[in-house]
Amino acid sequence: MNIKGRLTVLSFMQFFVWGAWLLTIGTYCFNAKGWTGAQFGAIFSTLALSSLFMPALTGIIADKWMNAEKLYGILQILYGVVLFFVPQVNDPDTLYYVIFAAMICYMPTISLSNSISYTILKNNNYDVVKVFPPIRVWGTIGFIVALWTTNLTGSKANANQFIIAAVAAIALGIYAFTLPKCPPQRSISKDASLIEQLGLNAFKLFSKYKMALFFIFSMFLGAALQLTNMYGDSFLDDFRKIPEYGPESFVVKYSTIIMSISQISETVFILTIPFFLKKFGIKKVMLFSMIAWVLRFGLFAYGNPTDGLWMIILSCIVYGMAFDFFNISGSLFVETTTSSSIRSSAQGLFMMMTNGVGAYMGSKISGYVIDQYFTIGAGDKDWHNIWLYFALYALVVGVLFALLFKHKHNPDELNPQH
Repeated sequence: MNIKGRLTVLSFMQFFVWGAWLLTIGTYCFNAKGWTGAQFGAIFSTLALSSLFMPALTGIIADKWMNAEKLYGILQILYGVVLFFVPQVNDPDTLYYVIFAAMICYMPTISLSNSISYTILKNNNYDVVKVFPPIRVWGTIGFIVALWTTNLTGSKANANQFIIAAVAAIALGIYAFTLPKCPPQRSISKDASLIEQLGLNAFKLFSKYKMALFFIFSMFLGAALQLTNMYGDSFLDDFRKIPEYGPESFVVKYSTIIMSISQISETVFILTIPFFLKKFGIKKVMLFSMIAWVLRFGLFAYGNPTDGLWMIILSCIVYGMAFDFFNISGSLFVETTTSSSIRSSAQGLFMMMTNGVGAYMGSKISGYVIDQYFTIGAGDKDWHNIWLYFALYALVVGVLFALLFKHKHNPDELNPQH
């Protein structure tokens, strides 16, 4: 298998092992276990907590001390082993620590997989801006396949979803050891400062106004992404409680498959990223993402399984732009505007701000707010107003970004600095 084929397998499996449970853990916690929004929010926040330190830490290790593909393989195997314990857990406090351990192992592999792909492609003289998005598409396809596997095997409301992910993760970890070597740069002199020796140079990016704002708004968009991951499947599944729809409604029965339209949409928008980045630049591309988030939440607010089904479908379609134009474009922006000596660290920093600080805010605050203001009676949720307030949040973030982020687009800037 050629280099692009091997990286395609890496991308596919990277998101399969996450997609098997990410969108359905809410259904598992709310419907199968009967836990509260605050309890679920705490469990989901472990994704964010682990992202506060692990991507940056592993990025530093990969930049300075250990082959990235070996570190990646070890982390995936450990992630799979931990997931095998989930079916034994019957209280939210214990599950919090088990998922936290799993996320400490998994979350850094997202940015590591990007760094590994970029390094291998560059070593083989490929243009990463053109070649990486089609490879990354297969990550989204892996996520879709995982969602369908979970739904069609009847695992969306039980612990089998975690077993599916565990088996695949261990296989992925073993596969990673067969990838081309991605050794650390080891470009630090013996006279380097302590900050340089520890690999913390990437944090100096916060001293640059444009990069600091980029990371701050990445944090706010990371919170938006967390909201749709946490509540999307639970929202659709809750239509079973409304008599006119009921548990046999197509939307209820195949909620996870309907949510997978979001990922199918991703596969289209990923392929447009090179064009949009070169044509419009990072500021406009991220603004497109923010507008798409407003539509994502707003359409959910008014959608239903019958005459409003088109709104639910359209919401899933615009998600592709909302996610890709922020997540994938942001990663490529970091890759092409930072020095080669800190790229793994910078990718880890981007991950920390989005899936770390931003996701923590999104999961903890939303869980509390929903419990306090949008929960009716015996745990029923006012989904209409929940999604409207989420849409308002995305709109405010978009307006502030348009006013504050100053960036003059130069198409030549997308050539990586060596």
